[in-house]
Amino acid sequence: MSIYIHIPFCNSICTYCDFCKVFKNHQWIKQYLKALNDEIKTNYRGEKIKTIYIGGGTPSSLSIDELQTLFDIINQFNLENNPEITFEANSEDLTTSKINFLKNKITRLSIGVQTFNPKYLKQINRTINYQNLQNAIKTFENTNIDLMYGFQNQTINELKKDLNQIIKLNPKHISTYCLIIEPNTKLYIDHYQPLNDDQEYTCYQLIRKTLKENNYNQYELSNFSKKGYESKHNLTYWNNQPYYGFGLGASGYINNVRYENTKSLTNYLHGNYRLNQHQLSLDETIQNEFIIGLRKIKGLNKQLFYNKYQIHLNQINIVKQLLEKKLLKENKTNIYINSKYLYTSNEILLNFIDFSLHKH
Repeated sequence: MSIYIHIPFCNSICTYCDFCKVFKNHQWIKQYLKALNDEIKTNYRGEKIKTIYIGGGTPSSLSIDELQTLFDIINQFNLENNPEITFEANSEDLTTSKINFLKNKITRLSIGVQTFNPKYLKQINRTINYQNLQNAIKTFENTNIDLMYGFQNQTINELKKDLNQIIKLNPKHISTYCLIIEPNTKLYIDHYQPLNDDQEYTCYQLIRKTLKENNYNQYELSNFSKKGYESKHNLTYWNNQPYYGFGLGASGYINNVRYENTKSLTNYLHGNYRLNQHQLSLDETIQNEFIIGLRKIKGLNKQLFYNKYQIHLNQINIVKQLLEKKLLKENKTNIYINSKYLYTSNEILLNFIDFSLHKH
C-alpha cells in the first residue's frame, strides 16, 4: 500500500500552478497538521506501507518544528522494511539545517527546478538557489529534478542548456513537464502563449535523445531514471494499485473506490475531509488499467492483466485493432504503445474512454 500526503502551503504562488495551494501562514499550518493527523487516525487501517509521497504545495516551506510535527504524524504508519519516502522541495528552502533534518527522515528528495533560465523563471514566478541544490544532491543518494519545457518562444538551445545543467548535477531521476496553461492560473489570465505542438514535439524528442545518451532510461511518458531508481510511488499509480490520499485536495484509491478530498481549507480544518467518492465498476477499473498503465514505456504485462481480470489482453477487440494499426505493439510479455507514437499517446488512450467489456 502507498500513501500520498498533501501539504498545500507555499511561500509564493507559481503562475502556472493549478494544484491545491495557499500562502504559508504558521497559524493555519498548525491547525492543518492537527486536521491531517485526525484524518489519518480516522481513515488509515494499519496496512503495511511501502511508499509515502509528501507533495504540495511546497512541503519544504514548513519550518523545522512544523516538519517535526509532520514526521511525528507519519510515524504512526506501519512501514515495510526500506520504504521509499519522497519529499518535494524547492531549492531556496533547502538550507543546511533543513537538509540535515530531512537526511534521516526521507529516502528520496524531489526538487522543483523547472528551468535555470532567468527569463522563464521570472515568467513562472520561481527562483533557484544553486548552492542549496548542489548540497541537496550531494547529501541525498536518491534525488529527482523536475524539468519544464514549452515556454513562450523557447529555443532548442535554451532547452539544451537546461538539460545540460541538470545532467551535470547528476540526479538519479528526472521528471519532465510540458507547460500547460490551466484555467484560473495567472498565465491563463495573462493570455500567455506557450510553444505550438510541432515545437513541443521537437523539444520532447530532444529530451528523450539527450537523456538516453546520458544513461537515463525512459520508463514512463515523462519520467527518466538511472537504473534501479524509478519512482516506486508513481509506479503504484501507473500499475493501478491502491493508495491513500491524505490532506487538502488529495485523491486516493482504496477497495476499488476512488475518492477526492475537499479543496476548501475551512472545510478541511473542520473535519469535512471528503469531497466525493465513486465505487468503480469492472469496466471502469479496466479502463483505468489501460489509460494509466499504457503511460509506462513497457506498457501492460499480459500475465498480470490476466491474473487480475481473467481476460487475455490481446483478445480485447480495441487492443486487437490498435495492434493491427501498429499503434500498439506486443512482445512475449507486454503490450505497449509504439515508441513512434509516444508523443501523441493521448490520442491512442482516448480509445479506452468509456471502455466496456461487452463492446470490446
